[in-house]
Amino acid sequence: MGRVRLSEHRQDQAIAAAGLLGGLLLIVVGAYDRRPGLSAWVSVLPLVAMAGLTLLRRRRTVLAVSVGGVVFGLGLYLGSVLATLLLYTDLLYAAVLYGPPRMSRVLQLSGAATTVVLTGLAWQFASLPEALLVAVFCGLIFLSPVWTADLLRRHRDAAEAERLRAEQTTLLAEMDRRGAVVAERSRMARELHDVIANHLSAIAIHATGAQSVARRQERAADEPLVEALAVIRENSVQGLAEMRRMIGLLREATPEEPYAAPRLAAVDVLLEQAVAAGRSAGLRFGAEQLGEPGELPAPVELAAYRIVQESLTNAVKHAAPGPVRLRIRYGERELEITVESPYREGEGRAVPGAKAGLVGMGERAQLLGGEFDAGPTDGHTWRVRAVLPRTTSGERE
Repeated sequence: MGRVRLSEHRQDQAIAAAGLLGGLLLIVVGAYDRRPGLSAWVSVLPLVAMAGLTLLRRRRTVLAVSVGGVVFGLGLYLGSVLATLLLYTDLLYAAVLYGPPRMSRVLQLSGAATTVVLTGLAWQFASLPEALLVAVFCGLIFLSPVWTADLLRRHRDAAEAERLRAEQTTLLAEMDRRGAVVAERSRMARELHDVIANHLSAIAIHATGAQSVARRQERAADEPLVEALAVIRENSVQGLAEMRRMIGLLREATPEEPYAAPRLAAVDVLLEQAVAAGRSAGLRFGAEQLGEPGELPAPVELAAYRIVQESLTNAVKHAAPGPVRLRIRYGERELEITVESPYREGEGRAVPGAKAGLVGMGERAQLLGGEFDAGPTDGHTWRVRAVLPRTTSGERE
């Protein structure tokens, strides 16, 4: 079972109730110093007053300890009850721990003065041993709780200062980390702009120029060339637009508009591009959708789109002539993507590449807790298959 933690007000009520009941029990059994000639129940008045002041030990510390001193003196005159004495020491303790910082010095000075005066009076009108007993007694009552609370408050303030210092250090480290991330993103944006974006711009410009030259020749034999140049130009322009969006995203430390991630609804556009690019290679593309798409998390939708895009690109680059089939199956708990393309050794186009596409698709699937495999199935078909969960890890938790 868990520990039950009382609120501060409940704690004060418990202390006051325990002191009051304990004092009443001592009075009933006669375990207190009663002044001759006074009723036994007269000692109850200081006890009740002290218990009431205990309820104010946190909220009105100065008032509680000031009035408590007067009540304590009255209690000593009417009849000394141990519970009244203990409740007063608790008021001194609470005044230093919860009151203003100057309370520690004020109570130490007043306690020391009271101890010296009472000890001097005992020495003057009694004996030295009795004076020493009075000094010890006064020290335990007036100084011991004050010193204890002062020590605890110092430790508490030191711990709070260390906590604030640790938070400041963490904040500075986070600011440095964010600054480093922003600087790195700016550097990446410059590299993308200076290298890749410029190359894509050059490709688009040269493809447009070559397309214009081929059209001016007005020969039927040049129609495939014009069509291929149009595909090159369209893909380079689209890649350049997406690259510029990424550059803008990298350059903004806190983008005002969220990055519009591609969605599976745009698969038709990918198929159109693949059809245009693969027509000269004898490729025919078809797509099939099973199940209801429903709502997919953004990471799952982005990963699925990139896997379809990379699979179709690989088919255009490497597949042998024949049909390329794309199938997207929406299950209740998973999304399955399958791309099958013709595979015959030596008949596909050997387009150079870094072979990082398959690795990237596998990493996307693994990051979402899915499955991925790619390779020849029966010697005539190359299959890419990815299974992605319809919920991310954060949603599953």
